[in-house]
Amino acid sequence: MSENQLELDPDLTTDMEVGIDPEEELIKQCEEMWKDMEECQNKLLLTGTETLTNSNAQLSLLIMQMKCLTAELDQWNKRTPEITPLTEDVLITLGKEEFQNLRYNLEMVVSTIQSKNEKLKEDLEREQRWLDEQQQILESLNVLHSDLKNQVVTFSESRIFNELKAKMLSIKEFKEKLLLTLGEFLEDHFPLPDGNIKKKKTTTQEPKAQLITLNEMIEILINRMFDVPHDPYVKISDSFWPPYIELLLRYGIALRHPEDPTRIRLEAFHQ
Repeated sequence: MSENQLELDPDLTTDMEVGIDPEEELIKQCEEMWKDMEECQNKLLLTGTETLTNSNAQLSLLIMQMKCLTAELDQWNKRTPEITPLTEDVLITLGKEEFQNLRYNLEMVVSTIQSKNEKLKEDLEREQRWLDEQQQILESLNVLHSDLKNQVVTFSESRIFNELKAKMLSIKEFKEKLLLTLGEFLEDHFPLPDGNIKKKKTTTQEPKAQLITLNEMIEILINRMFDVPHDPYVKISDSFWPPYIELLLRYGIALRHPEDPTRIRLEAFHQ
């Protein structure tokens, strides 16, 4: 039975004995498709050009398009799908193509990541340089602050103390010189009353206390003012010679207490 089939179908034996070239088969299919297209075109030309009215022009055009699409659909329906044989060569070729596509995609990803890494590296280097500069500035400021702190401590503890001490000594010397000059001036121009004056004033009554100089009176008033500033008045004693008291009151050097005339104080010239 197999021999009869071989005799009845000689093309099958030819195909089995000789392998069909895929390129020739593809060219043959293209020629068949071209023939089908020519037949469709001839059919369209045979229909001729008909004069269409305005109302039926669009409908006729749509009908012609439908016919063309129907003919093309029939041609596609007549074709049978071709299955590529999964031979070793085909699988290797497909694998190589897939591998190349995957390799290309991976190379693109790697290139993108590398460019991002370069950008991040540049940013990191720039930020590191900025951080180093800020640290150097901070160190310089710390050193400057330490130097200024030492200078301030030295200035406040030693220099100011020495300056104040020198000023106090200078003021003390000036005060002593001023008091000495004032004492000499008062002794020369405002001496104590002599014996004649004492005898004239004491013929009827002996003095109760020894008189003090004008310099001593002023010194008592000055000490009272600075030692007891809230009560600078001094009680007039018998040792105060009345003419000197009147002298101090008349020239505004001393002031009498507003309620007690027996008490006087020195005018606050320093205020």
